Amino acid sequence: MKHRGRHRRRRRGAALRAVLAGTALALTATATLISVSQADVTDSPGALKPLSSPADTGRLRLQEQLFPTSTLNRLSAAMGGTVGVDDVLASADRTMHEGDDCSSADHTSLPVAPAATRAYCWDPADTATTTWRPASVTGSGDADDDGTWGTHRVLLAGWTHSTTAGRTAERGLARVAFVNADDPARLAYRWVLLVVPTDGGRDYRGLVSGVSGMAWYQDKLLVTTRAGSADALYVYDLHRIQRTTVSGPAIGRVSGGWSADGYQYVMPAVGSYRFTGGRCASSGPPCPGALALDRSSVPDSLAAAEWTAPGGDRTARLWRYAFSTAPGRGGLLATDAAGRASAVEEYRTRATGIRGVLSYQEAGADHPSWYVGHLPGSQDGHGGLWRQDGTGAKAARCGSDASHRCWAESAGSLSYWRQTGEVWSLSDRMLFALPLAELDHALD
Repeated sequence: MKHRGRHRRRRRGAALRAVLAGTALALTATATLISVSQADVTDSPGALKPLSSPADTGRLRLQEQLFPTSTLNRLSAAMGGTVGVDDVLASADRTMHEGDDCSSADHTSLPVAPAATRAYCWDPADTATTTWRPASVTGSGDADDDGTWGTHRVLLAGWTHSTTAGRTAERGLARVAFVNADDPARLAYRWVLLVVPTDGGRDYRGLVSGVSGMAWYQDKLLVTTRAGSADALYVYDLHRIQRTTVSGPAIGRVSGGWSADGYQYVMPAVGSYRFTGGRCASSGPPCPGALALDRSSVPDSLAAAEWTAPGGDRTARLWRYAFSTAPGRGGLLATDAAGRASAVEEYRTRATGIRGVLSYQEAGADHPSWYVGHLPGSQDGHGGLWRQDGTGAKAARCGSDASHRCWAESAGSLSYWRQTGEVWSLSDRMLFALPLAELDHALD
């Protein structure tokens, strides 16, 4: 069996593709697709503008800060050791339902064009209120280029708790659904709470983060932090999941053991990245929003998009960092001798309200295409998905008014799995997938 976390190339067979194709769902009404360009739509984000001046690129530089191994080991030992992804999946206590078993409101949240070919709604226990909302997705298709983690196909979906509603102790917390996707007809998941070690590993606190972006690469999970945080990204190690011993509302060490607001599993951060220029601001470093892994680049890279208000005057930046190829640094960004990670590609886009980003370069192409999903200016209803490069932007149109608001409602991040050719994303109510080829066809 393949060792978990090993970065190794292996092709998935035709049998898997046949299984996935056989589960395709006709989830939305037929839409008229019309290719549009910058000249056709007045609010097109237009062509990407490269950024090259030191003043621009310097704002994207990160400083790596890793927790000492002694801190991580102290916490692990105090909690009785670590558990694996397999243990979390084996204890899945939530079931996802396929499209036909989901409500009309669930279906309404899906993309109009191009239509999703697979879609799943969450367990009703997790969607009864809107205090927790899904925002990001990644999975074993990102983690290892054979598409599996050990023997499992796994999806990770990041959810964030509201900062203004619900129990005070929960506000702003971040949790991840570990979804067993071995059988496309029977998805099940278990929650893991994201935490941060404190007091040298003698305790931990909940991560207060928007997790609007998330990318799983090798054995590391990188997540964005809430706008205004001193840290831009937090780093987690999939080999360092730990089990709690007390089921209560507290988070951290308690009388009798360890608690995590009722969650059975926690994953402590192993490090973070901060912008060297300080906290994100309109005239300084960007507030990171969406993240995505790009395996079409050399070396593999982390694509990122800046969060700006939908429909506002402040445009966004798109950029990427290379992953390290140094021994012992699997899943971490490439850094210099001082631990600083610099962007290797930077652009300005006129898009605002970006919730999803994806970068992919076709074989033989000179440059990658950037797919940008964004919220509408009114922040309600369906958003748009544009494909941008240095020459312009394209989007699908749908409906009788040929609107380009064809993407999902409150859509989150994007994750491309080369093994199956699928793009995974999520609306505010459903987890869904569609072939990248269908997406490109709609845009072409």
